[in-house]
Amino acid sequence: MSDTSGLITPALVDLHLAPEDKSEALRALAQRLVAEGRVTDLDGFLTDVAAREAQAPTGMGDGIGIPHCRSPHVTRPSLAFGRSAVGVDFDAPDGRPADLIFMIAAPAGADDTHLRILAALARRLMDPAFTGALRAAESPREVADRINGDETPATASAPAATSAPATASAPPAAAPAATGGGLRLVAVTSCPTGIAHTYMAAKALEVAAARAGARIDVETQGSAGTTPLAPEVIAAADAVIFAHDVEVRDRARFAGKPIVDVGVKAAVHRADDLIARAAGLVTITKEGAAVPAPATAPGATAGEHWAQRLRMYLMTGVSHMIPFVAAGGLLIALAFAIGGYEIASAPSVLGHFEWTSSHSWAAVLFQTGKAAFGFLVPVLSGYIAWAIADRAALAAGIAGGAVSVAVGAGFLGGMVSGMVAGFLVLWMSRWNVPRAVKGIMPVVVVPLLSVATVGFLMFVVVGSPIASAMNALTGWLNGLSGSHAVLLGALLGAMMAFDMGGPLNKVAYTFAAGALTAAGTAPDAGSLKVMAAVMAAGMTPPLGMALATAVRRRLFTPEERENGKAAWVLGASFITEGAIPFAAADPLRVIPAGIAGSMTAGGLVMAFGSTLRAPHGGIWVLPLIGSPLLYLVAIAAGTVVTAAVVVVLKGMRKPAAPEAAGTPAGRPRTGLPTG
Repeated sequence: MSDTSGLITPALVDLHLAPEDKSEALRALAQRLVAEGRVTDLDGFLTDVAAREAQAPTGMGDGIGIPHCRSPHVTRPSLAFGRSAVGVDFDAPDGRPADLIFMIAAPAGADDTHLRILAALARRLMDPAFTGALRAAESPREVADRINGDETPATASAPAATSAPATASAPPAAAPAATGGGLRLVAVTSCPTGIAHTYMAAKALEVAAARAGARIDVETQGSAGTTPLAPEVIAAADAVIFAHDVEVRDRARFAGKPIVDVGVKAAVHRADDLIARAAGLVTITKEGAAVPAPATAPGATAGEHWAQRLRMYLMTGVSHMIPFVAAGGLLIALAFAIGGYEIASAPSVLGHFEWTSSHSWAAVLFQTGKAAFGFLVPVLSGYIAWAIADRAALAAGIAGGAVSVAVGAGFLGGMVSGMVAGFLVLWMSRWNVPRAVKGIMPVVVVPLLSVATVGFLMFVVVGSPIASAMNALTGWLNGLSGSHAVLLGALLGAMMAFDMGGPLNKVAYTFAAGALTAAGTAPDAGSLKVMAAVMAAGMTPPLGMALATAVRRRLFTPEERENGKAAWVLGASFITEGAIPFAAADPLRVIPAGIAGSMTAGGLVMAFGSTLRAPHGGIWVLPLIGSPLLYLVAIAAGTVVTAAVVVVLKGMRKPAAPEAAGTPAGRPRTGLPTG
């Protein structure tokens, strides 16, 4: 390879990597990248590595770790390689420490050529012959030459149907009964950064299909670009495998095909099983043709439990709704701060706007925010439907959400209408219609029938009962007092801290935001108390960790102490995810501490009766909070509880033995570099 495409030099190879602690091992490799001019900011780069590690472990099993990221601090695509005699724990699924560590560094704007080289390397990591040679290498030059010289981008994209097994420990899989030489599969692989797992999963599926006697074409939706599968290839496929951690692009192309839908790591570690499951969705006839298996309907999904799929649909809708909640809610809150609560009854600014009047500006803010709020339920409903049946379901989902608002069914009605619209359109997409009608199905027939059906159901059948339930919920919130209110605040607090930005956190936030949209203008409405409790509970996990790193520094790594400084700002801004690096490194101590602190904050806010109109903003919207001093007391109490619990739990563990590289005895062996 030319010097412009070489990933690694001998100076980037450490055949005697000493630290056993993951954070120190990553820092040692990153320092080599800095010394060679491949990385400009050591701490900034390690922060980006930590962010990727927080998404999912990078231990691949069989003694391989592949920490990687895209970072603006990287000057050119590079690889630092370390070989450890004792191994470094990268949370591999087989529990084996990594003795081969590949730190892949890609620039934020890397070109396609360099990214194809990284993709080629990721595929080669699935070859035991390649990794075996690296374990036997006697010099850094030998390692660098093997990594740089064995494969080019041109060969990286070619299917390796005759390659060695995907992983050394992969169990031998019997050839599925359905293969018979006639099975044709297509697959899509993708991961959050699109650098490593995307291509490793593709390679593993290609190898497993070859072992099973099947043919497979894989579309890698990664950073090296995507070459979409040809329509005729998809049409000829008997089944589809989705191995992805991000949404599959243009999923509608595969409508009507049996689908195995799993996370990307399942393909890396259990490719044989996925091929067998795909084969189980079809039956090969005596003539060699593949037809759907009797127990499998076209378009069926094998893999995730139905509850997991349902959660993904709801999370998709919520994630698209949140920007409208934040923008609309903050605009309304600012309008109240400037013009008072009576601004809600101000006439339209279309004919009543005065440039020098603060009342007019407050009216603009309120009416704009109210317009944004009007999209909450339609967007929630529309994108739940989109997650189920792709773009064809958007119209019915959005229309159903609008009807839900019209009949007073609120966000609960939006969830129902989104589900109804999505599954209705998914069913309609499987209709076997004449060729002459197929062309107008997605633009005329499906929207017409689905919108009409969903509208009828929401207006006539389910809208009124859901509206009654919403009214009862709103009345219950407004009537909460005493111990009942405190228990609700504590429960919502526990949900906010349990997964720190994950599904439970989003459910609690959606509950509060949905209640907020139904609130009247009275600042002491129960729904405003709920919103206040949820925001306070979401602030305390990062604030508590920041406090803990300040008062008991020796319990945390230098990177964690540095990350604690950022956690002050993140927590104050109501960004619960600021505690994720701490939780990823030590979940059994950090998560319980966060839950304890958030329950304290949420319960106290409800007990104090603090209110909040803004759905976001953290400490920066303090002037918009009812009983602000008591609100600060609740947050401070939750912060202290979080810090105290995590300090006690961390202090109970046994000190680590002195490291070979000179790590001080007693230093906690947590995982992530977060500085």
